[in-house]
Amino acid sequence: MSLNSSKPITIFFTAILALFFTLALSFSVDLNQSLTYIWPLPSQFTSGNDILSVDPDLSLSLSGNGGRSRIVKEAFDRYKAIIFKQSSSRAAYVYIKNVFRGLRSGYDITKLSIIVNSDNEELQLGVDESYSLFVAKNNGQSIIGEATIEANTVYGALRGLETFSQLCSFDFETKSVQVYKAPWYIQDEPRFAFRGLMLDTSRHYLPVDVIKEIIESMSYAKLNVLHWHILDEQSFPLEVPSYPKLWQGAYTKWERYTVDDAYAIVSFAKMRGINVMAEVDVPGHAESWGAGYPDLWPSPTCKEPLDVAKNFTFEVISGILTDMRKIFPFELFHLGGDEVNTDCWNSTPHVKQWLQDHNMTTKEAYQYFVLKAQEIAISKNWTPVNWEETFNTFATKLNPQTVVHNWLGPGVCPKAVAKGFKCIYSNQGVWYLDHLDVPWNNTYTAEPLEGIDEASQQELVIGGEVCMWGETADASNVQQTIWPRAAAAAERLWSRREAISTGNITLTALPRFHYFRCLLNRRGVQAAPVANFYARQPPTGAGSCYAQ
Repeated sequence: MSLNSSKPITIFFTAILALFFTLALSFSVDLNQSLTYIWPLPSQFTSGNDILSVDPDLSLSLSGNGGRSRIVKEAFDRYKAIIFKQSSSRAAYVYIKNVFRGLRSGYDITKLSIIVNSDNEELQLGVDESYSLFVAKNNGQSIIGEATIEANTVYGALRGLETFSQLCSFDFETKSVQVYKAPWYIQDEPRFAFRGLMLDTSRHYLPVDVIKEIIESMSYAKLNVLHWHILDEQSFPLEVPSYPKLWQGAYTKWERYTVDDAYAIVSFAKMRGINVMAEVDVPGHAESWGAGYPDLWPSPTCKEPLDVAKNFTFEVISGILTDMRKIFPFELFHLGGDEVNTDCWNSTPHVKQWLQDHNMTTKEAYQYFVLKAQEIAISKNWTPVNWEETFNTFATKLNPQTVVHNWLGPGVCPKAVAKGFKCIYSNQGVWYLDHLDVPWNNTYTAEPLEGIDEASQQELVIGGEVCMWGETADASNVQQTIWPRAAAAAERLWSRREAISTGNITLTALPRFHYFRCLLNRRGVQAAPVANFYARQPPTGAGSCYAQ
């Protein structure tokens, strides 16, 4: 996978302009108070002019049918730690408590009430993530101040908690946490059910803790699917109990994931309302499989695609999927199917003979392989997802359940949904994060429904994902490559199209985008500057986070 480059003179002048812009703003960075600094932008909201103080001893009242949820309780604890991260908050609390000793609390918000209407915690595609959030000044009728989140599911409650946390700001003058522009009334729900980030752990191994950090950061932008591209031609790092030699294809014995590791990642993600969609890319991108089982290679000089002529190949695929089904409960499973060069099948004697015996061309054998893999996945109660080459090559033969995953360019989702297939949008020109010269605004304005006018067909686009291919990213730089541009796509996938597509985005979205990048930094996420010509580059000079 190659990275685009520009002439040195262009890079030089771009750097000079960025430096000038940074210096010009470094002494005075004021937020535009007419904007709403919540990312992604909620569906509907109203705000006012009050400033409310939030009690560092903020308590939780959890009720409704989901009132016993561990997911919500643990999320409240996490967000409380984020909101009151400033160490001086506690000192301010003690001081004000002493001032108001004997009186009712001096804080406007002392309790967060969360009402969850359902106790069903199953996490699947299309789970209800809607919520309402009300934050207002104590009207004097109740003993304590209160903010309220109501949601139909625990996952809607999680999204409401994220929004509430973004309303809370630490004030360095009063050394307290405050909510500005109250009262707030927010009614919110996502535009798309599938809002993903693809993570490649084959080109470079990513430690489990790094994957968890990425999942945590995804929740801040309300992304809800981690597409885990676990293995590829370069390495096979996952333990497969049915075929224990497969992970001999890992780079080293230290760069592997045990079954327990995978379970832990899925569990960690669920606690944040994030599904994990695993991918086993076949028949191409699979050279690493043969390190443990050389019979999967057609020959020592033809190491991919996998051997279509042997039943053993499909036995191994079935074994992998059987083991993975115990780990990954998400209904979607990615079977790859991209970039399959079948030339060496024709030059491998036993495969060539098999093709002749079955009266197949190599193109037809590619189709046969993909369809057989789909049958295996469907037999294990999975809905197959395939990269767009399978649709482009043999659309009429694909299983009708297939979700077509666009990546090569625009115009594929319109064709797929016109034929009744569901589609995921990941146009590489705008949503491939390893393409470092794609500016934030191109990522932000990319539209998954472009070219699709009929409502019935629009519903077949289940969403989209940004893709973090790993050739030039590892634990040292993956977060600053993902962020903040992934957040640009996240707002496109969550917020109403008409709300974020009007006006000059340099005025309406860019200041908010800067703000969210700085919020990520404050939360410990290594999000790179927004305005650099190349993503993940360090700052070009001194200046405010909000102007870089």
